[in-house]
Amino acid sequence: MYYVYILKSVNHRSLYVGYTNDLRRRLKEHNEKRSKYTSLMGTWQLVYYEAYKSKRDAMKREQSLKQYGSSLGHLRRRISGSLL
Repeated sequence: MYYVYILKSVNHRSLYVGYTNDLRRRLKEHNEKRSKYTSLMGTWQLVYYEAYKSKRDAMKREQSLKQYGSSLGHLRRRISGSLL
């Protein structure tokens, strides 16, 4: 399985969209990073994910969320309670 996921910064209102084949490992990696950018964002929290059998489908969905504001906007409205 492949997953498209959205993380929310616990300290800020920032969102991160990505895809992976191991959701738990990827969340752990995000929270263990020690880069300058990550230290500003703090801890990441999983707020949404979608599962796909095809890696290609997951990659296409991730790209649509990153490139087309309307796709992410629609999703944000659907999960607005989770983003609080």
